[in-house]
Amino acid sequence: MAGPSGAIDVDEIAAGLPRRIHEVTADHVGDIPGQIALVEDGAAWSYRDLDRQVTEIAAVLSSLGVRAGDRMVIVSENCIPLAALLLAASRLDAWAIVANPRLSARELDQIRDHSGARRTFFTSGVSKEAAAHASRLGAENRELGPLRGIGVGPLDEAATVEPVEADPAKQVAVLIYTSGTTGTPKAVMLSHDNLLFSARTTAHFRKMDRNDKIYLVVPISHIAGISLLIMTLMVGGAVRLASRNDPATLAKALVDEGITMLDGAPATYQGLLEYNNVTGLKRVDRSVLRLIAVSGSSLDLNLKTRVEREFGLPLLNGYGATECSPGVSAVHFDAPRSDDAVGALLPGVEARVRTLDGIPLSRGEVGELHVRGRNVMRGYYRAPDLTAKVIDTERWFNTGDLACFEGDCLHIVGRSKEIISAIPANIEAILNSHKDVQSAVVGRALGGNGEVVAFVQPFPGSRVKPTDLMDSIKPRLSSYIRPPKIIVVDVLPGSSTGKIREHELAGCLRADRAVAKQAAKFQR
Repeated sequence: MAGPSGAIDVDEIAAGLPRRIHEVTADHVGDIPGQIALVEDGAAWSYRDLDRQVTEIAAVLSSLGVRAGDRMVIVSENCIPLAALLLAASRLDAWAIVANPRLSARELDQIRDHSGARRTFFTSGVSKEAAAHASRLGAENRELGPLRGIGVGPLDEAATVEPVEADPAKQVAVLIYTSGTTGTPKAVMLSHDNLLFSARTTAHFRKMDRNDKIYLVVPISHIAGISLLIMTLMVGGAVRLASRNDPATLAKALVDEGITMLDGAPATYQGLLEYNNVTGLKRVDRSVLRLIAVSGSSLDLNLKTRVEREFGLPLLNGYGATECSPGVSAVHFDAPRSDDAVGALLPGVEARVRTLDGIPLSRGEVGELHVRGRNVMRGYYRAPDLTAKVIDTERWFNTGDLACFEGDCLHIVGRSKEIISAIPANIEAILNSHKDVQSAVVGRALGGNGEVVAFVQPFPGSRVKPTDLMDSIKPRLSSYIRPPKIIVVDVLPGSSTGKIREHELAGCLRADRAVAKQAAKFQR
């Protein structure tokens, strides 16, 4: 199933994209040179400043041995130096790796070693955690052009360069590590075109322009933070950088600094509500704030209701993945929703829902979500086997998330590995609360056919019908979790201990499919 883009002309939206991410500011240097591009506590850079400083920083990086095709690690909280180093890496055609300073020593060393980084840089003057890593790794505190207090790690003479590609769709801009805490690190290769395309389409979807000022508390070590930075600079807006999630700082910025957009995790909004409660504020003063959005984890509807009441704005949910740069779908501010849906597909993004076996599913059915578009990563660095497991020959990326469509609106149920066992248990609990039946629910991991099927055994004397049971569970289960069928059996297969043998029920489902396939052959 491919999600439609409607009447939106994606080619028109994406026309004129630059070749590299640092070039997003080029037009603004001539048109609005004095307009603020980056601001943090105690400092601000205009677009003219940013262009000049990034050029100078790139020259210093080059003098320190950073070459085109090298990987360079930037250990930093959100700050102006981080944004400048990221853009300077782009100017050199080096691959930037932004690492959160709060990573453990083992995690950071894994990233450095796996990537084969030429040098590691630390914003020691901004982050005590970054300074601690810099000291541990023998970094020298230096000035990089206009930047002060930057720890410069030792040069890795053995580091090799990757080929430089003129095509922005092939040249890697950033590596983002998604699973460095246990096992082998997994590095997502995102090209310049991946980032630029996703940023442009999201900015269009949000109707962003140079009058916007975003409060960027989402870490730039995550893809969401990188994308928000790029899209705001792309439209000529201002990025207000926040190194930590501090509710008091956020509340003051909303009142005093002309913030128009706020993206955060649920914890961002929860912290702000608690701060208001403690300080006795009756309501959040949103000033000129026009858009609030949430992503990164499941959205609690009670929190959503409270946030919307406080701000007087809809809290817009969205869905993305690091491998998708990150935008896949979002709720539009002109069409808010009261549920936890993640909205319509962003322009230029295709999606389909499949069973574990790759069988297409219809709208309303739950399956694994596959995504395709210019936003999808090149692959995992130095891991072609892992790449082949998630991206097929037609460039469909398997997100590993369970999802379904209701109309054009996407719902995310959860991670396939985590939720396959959880859904049957939830359905069983609801069915077993019915006075006339005992149930067993077979999920996809057992049935293997992309369905969740409920088997029920009526108690003696009961005349309950499947339609009656379905009507009884409808108010208690979302449509995309509801089993598509309820099968009445005389006896549920049980072991000597009374435990229902679900593998036998799964075998019945497989047998039914085999019979159906054989019948289909004779019907041709």
